[in-house]
Amino acid sequence: MSAPTVICPPDERAALDTFDRALRRAAAGVPSLLSLRDADGNEHRVDAADWCRAYRPGDAGLLDRCTGATLDIGCGPGRLTSALLGRGRKALGIDVSAAAVRLARARGALALRRDVFGPLPGHGRWEHLLLADGNLGIGGDPAALLRRCRDLLAPDGQLHAELEPPGTGSWAGTATLHTTDGHAAAPLRWAQVAADDLAPLARAAALTVLSTWTEEGRWFATLAAG
Repeated sequence: MSAPTVICPPDERAALDTFDRALRRAAAGVPSLLSLRDADGNEHRVDAADWCRAYRPGDAGLLDRCTGATLDIGCGPGRLTSALLGRGRKALGIDVSAAAVRLARARGALALRRDVFGPLPGHGRWEHLLLADGNLGIGGDPAALLRRCRDLLAPDGQLHAELEPPGTGSWAGTATLHTTDGHAAAPLRWAQVAADDLAPLARAAALTVLSTWTEEGRWFATLAAG
């Protein structure tokens, strides 16, 4: 019998539990702020309720660009996956969070509990990939994640990624995830990529930045193999 797929490294289980708890609270309408502190002590805050909404300002450009079969990496509660299905697109969401997958399915999205670095359906055939809501940080190594995305894409496929604003700086490594409900900090390998730092990372992954755009204060880029 083959070994089961590792959904989350043991040393990051506490962070995943924190994330799951925040999603459940947000879905129930309870304020659920998360804070990610990088190795330099800088704090990056997010409200889990934003992920649970039906629409987040700035989503339109992402959705418009996904004209074919789309894999939503780190789909969370399925906001984008569900919206694409509502537009008649083929879409699948994946997330390591059990709570996220349950919430995504509850809103009618197709979602699997999977690690992007593990076995996935449609390998090498996806027309579009999404890395929204900061998910370019998954795994704490953006270059490795971009290489993985290139492998998942069809030869003429495109990756649409959300970035931090230019000039804000990029970082990668072990951060700590905090909540406002008194739970202890949990270590998490994560990263953030500013828009003006994307090009060299893309080149290292044999990807080309085709375009960049902004919408509702959010920054994005479309990449393709080349």
